[in-house]
Amino acid sequence: MRKWVCAIDDMLSREQPLVLASILSHEGSTPRSAGTRMMLGADGAFVGTIGGGRIEAVVMETSRRMLGKPGAVIQSFDLTSEIADAMDMICGGKLEILVESIAPDKTNRLFFSSLLQMLDHHKKGNIITEIMGSDSAFQQVRRAVLLQDGEMIGDLDIGMKIGPIPEKLRTPLLTASGDRQFFIEPAMAAETVYLFGAGHVSLQTAIFAKMVGFDVVVLDDRAEFANARRFPEADEVRVLSSFDRPLDGLSIHADSYIVILTRGHLHDKTVLKQALRTPAAYIGMIGSRKKRDAIYRVLENEGFSETDFEKVHCPIGLSIGAQTPEEIAVSIVSELIYVRSLS
Repeated sequence: MRKWVCAIDDMLSREQPLVLASILSHEGSTPRSAGTRMMLGADGAFVGTIGGGRIEAVVMETSRRMLGKPGAVIQSFDLTSEIADAMDMICGGKLEILVESIAPDKTNRLFFSSLLQMLDHHKKGNIITEIMGSDSAFQQVRRAVLLQDGEMIGDLDIGMKIGPIPEKLRTPLLTASGDRQFFIEPAMAAETVYLFGAGHVSLQTAIFAKMVGFDVVVLDDRAEFANARRFPEADEVRVLSSFDRPLDGLSIHADSYIVILTRGHLHDKTVLKQALRTPAAYIGMIGSRKKRDAIYRVLENEGFSETDFEKVHCPIGLSIGAQTPEEIAVSIVSELIYVRSLS
């Protein structure tokens, strides 16, 4: 989410208009799911994708016509097999896409800059977008964010009856009240996985973690392993001067996931020792129970307790009989998904 919010905020801060295309709903087999977005900037460049192919081409053409002009429309696509064949699509579902022109006015600039700050401070809430108008053309789109603590950002009257919102909404919801539609989606920064170690298991874990929506940071003291060419999926790759202070300079918070996959027991112990002093949502360490117990005994002598060790997932990952680096990565990321679902 932060990527498109940042792109919009940057465009509006330069007083440039833009058009935002958002998938509101999808049924059956479709290229992308609800909440996926694509933005057309004033310079003609597109950010993001709603699935490519003919659908995206149609939406891009609509976006070009709307750029700099007020208004919003919903475009519906029914990808029955006949239509899908005509559009060179292999899908067979339905899509509704909101295409809206966003002007660089005070209201929009304030909303998106406030939303970006909210994400950067790791606050959570729900974005509520109100869509008003006829079936084919909408005269007004308003939005607000309702934070978990009750604070509100935006110009929408949240007191308007929109029905119950699930307490832990993880996927977008489209609902209606009278002549209004409300698109409700979770507003939160992506959880960050910190992979300490850049070996074979880390390489596969980075791929799967990114695939399921985590931000990924890789850290190692070997530049030949820790580099962007080896980890193209990672959001950041850091080369440590050593593993003596591996968490220095990192912002570890309650949405952070620490995965310890270094090449040696000593490095694992050093990272774990510092990780236990953080509020991380997850701490996992690769290795056998024998290795784990040996590290715990050392840390006990340094003042850590059984309560501290209960925070650690070791052996790491769900027990699925994993053997290869790819299988181990699947077990690790499955455990990350599970822990995330509990938050």
